[in-house]
Amino acid sequence: MQELEKLKYPIGKYTPPVNIDTDQVQLWIDDLANFPQEIAKITSSLSEADLEIPYRPDGWTVRQVIHHLADSHINAYTRVHLTLTEECPTIRPYFEDKWAELPDGKTGDIQLSIAILKAIHERLVVLLRTLKSSDFERTYFHPEAEKEFTLGYLLGNYAWHGKHHLAHIQSALK
Repeated sequence: MQELEKLKYPIGKYTPPVNIDTDQVQLWIDDLANFPQEIAKITSSLSEADLEIPYRPDGWTVRQVIHHLADSHINAYTRVHLTLTEECPTIRPYFEDKWAELPDGKTGDIQLSIAILKAIHERLVVLLRTLKSSDFERTYFHPEAEKEFTLGYLLGNYAWHGKHHLAHIQSALK
């Protein structure tokens, strides 16, 4: 069981810092800025067979992980905008496991999702770098968790999310 948990969470589960300060926010923004290039680099020479390797038993394939990243980060982009433009909006969860099983997630060209990641992250980073510290304290409500989260939490969670799935891809390719 412990081995499966390590395969699921190769860098550990996301644990936000107690206090999210300006320096931490800037590190997370830098992580988001660099992430699409990291994915592009690690996938640049993959074969079709490589893309079909699951990162763990009964886990997604490398291809599905890449498409999931685009799906998830599109949702993050939307959540950031909702949080900045509404008072504690309720975000809409989605069934990521079902999205990963759709034909575009199972067999689609990864270059489309890498292009999405590049564009979404570029727009997101431009926006995030213009925000005031107080903006990262704005909140949204997550109905599945039944609680409010700050924009700072979301930023850290998605910086972690990219590294989390990058580690999945790296472990699948070993």
